[in-house]
Amino acid sequence: QVQLVESGGGLVQPGGSLRLSCAASRRSISDYAMGWFRQAPGKEREFVAAISWSGGTTYYADSVKGRFTISRDNAKNTVYLQMNSLKPEDTAIYYCALRAGSAAVTTADGMAYWGKGTLVTVSS
Repeated sequence: QVQLVESGGGLVQPGGSLRLSCAASRRSISDYAMGWFRQAPGKEREFVAAISWSGGTTYYADSVKGRFTISRDNAKNTVYLQMNSLKPEDTAIYYCALRAGSAAVTTADGMAYWGKGTLVTVSS
């Protein structure tokens, strides 16, 4: 079983940046694709970004493309989400997830483990 713990959330002004981390424990994530999802108040969970097991393939939601970057350090068993040019509509709880497979996907299908999330609030 894998435990995923997100960190790095907080309050930031519009235009600011945050870097989220997702640290995995109890099992190596190096063979698995990972994803970031978010859920805003009153809305359904949505896909944000995904990365393949090697980091060679990444996908992004159109709403974050060009502003967010997903990366991973398999030696540290950690996945990151660098978020730049943040907007109020990026406010949400951000979750990382591990997929039961090596290829990155843009949906929650096949995600075997989820973290508890970290809150990102973009407001002046």
